[in-house]
Amino acid sequence: MSSGTTASVSTHVLDTSLGRPAGGVAVALAARAGSGGDWTDLGGSATDADGRCKDLPALPAGTTHVRLDFGTEAYFLSDLSNLSDQSRQNRQAEVRQDAPANRDSGTAGVFFPEVAITFAVVPGEHYHVPLLLNPFGYSVYRGS
Repeated sequence: MSSGTTASVSTHVLDTSLGRPAGGVAVALAARAGSGGDWTDLGGSATDADGRCKDLPALPAGTTHVRLDFGTEAYFLSDLSNLSDQSRQNRQAEVRQDAPANRDSGTAGVFFPEVAITFAVVPGEHYHVPLLLNPFGYSVYRGS
């Protein structure tokens, strides 16, 4: 929750190749004060079954820039045996699609192994930043 002296951040990830939330995506949060300041790692979390990351750490007072780092490679290459039945079915459907994660990427992994989003914040504002993800592209926006 934001206060008069700090901003707050939330996010969620949607897998547009499946048309479903992306559960289990690692999300790390970093902040800095001023465009030339050093980044401070604040910790992180992972998206839940609904693709939401509800427990990101609070931002320190004076934060002007925030960076969200999404662990997309682990999401696309995760071991299906560790997933819930619904998540496993979703991921198996992805594997059967015409464009699997490593097709034409020139690597054994995924095309975007990580996604880093940096944005400016002002105190007292809340920033919801969704990530729309697929094996060969992504998009972000400031949500509400």
